[in-house]
Amino acid sequence: MDRPSWAPEGVDMQQPSPARMYDALLGGSHNFAVDRMAAEMGVKLVPDLPRLALSNRAFLRRAVRFMLDSGIRQFVDVGSGIPTAGNVHEIVHELAPAAPVLYIDVDPVAVAHSRAILQGNEHAGAIEADVREPDAMLAAVRDTGLIDFSEPVGLLLVAVLHLVADEDDPAGKVAELRDAVAPGSLIAISHLSSASRPEDAGKLGAHAVNETKVGIHFRSRDEITGLFQGWDMVAPGVVELPLWRPESERDQHEKPGRSLGLAGVARKD
Repeated sequence: MDRPSWAPEGVDMQQPSPARMYDALLGGSHNFAVDRMAAEMGVKLVPDLPRLALSNRAFLRRAVRFMLDSGIRQFVDVGSGIPTAGNVHEIVHELAPAAPVLYIDVDPVAVAHSRAILQGNEHAGAIEADVREPDAMLAAVRDTGLIDFSEPVGLLLVAVLHLVADEDDPAGKVAELRDAVAPGSLIAISHLSSASRPEDAGKLGAHAVNETKVGIHFRSRDEITGLFQGWDMVAPGVVELPLWRPESERDQHEKPGRSLGLAGVARKD
């Protein structure tokens, strides 16, 4: 199999990646055949899966705009994935051209592509790090010189914590990030959930483990709400993706009561 020019050496082109599967669901081009096959199999099990991806992307856009309106002027996007239309730095720099944005992902393809599109942009960067190792990740963030943790930060953990197993303590990892940021910081989390459609969640969870070897953890509303422990929730709290402060009918990619994702934003006071 020929290696695309955008794929770093050493990347396993036979193993699906969550970041590249998500890119495939969004109609992107930075994915391999194995990622597209895995995404297509997921769509056969749950036909509205692409709508979930679009709904999640729309939540990201609204959360970033809310943070900007709240005065946040630096952003850390953890588990940023493959850059696609409506990147965080594009949204941020429309209002605050000098606000730093740092992308973080464990997938080297995501990081390499992010760095390629950010060449020449002194207000944005990308690093490879793992949310399951917050100490090392925070040290790498500080090393970039882009983010000042003495000032409020917008933390984005969008569609990443459902990749963290229970034994890796996702709530504990969020708590470590909370302790590292200044008061006034905001966090946005979206997460796959079994709350509305447990049968479909079970299908996708089994498919992820059996076919793609990617562990995806659909959690309950209470478990997802628990990720915000120690933060002050912003209204409307933890809700289905399309119900978090929709701006127009265009944000309704999923029908209320049918979303496979929950999301919320909270503040450190």
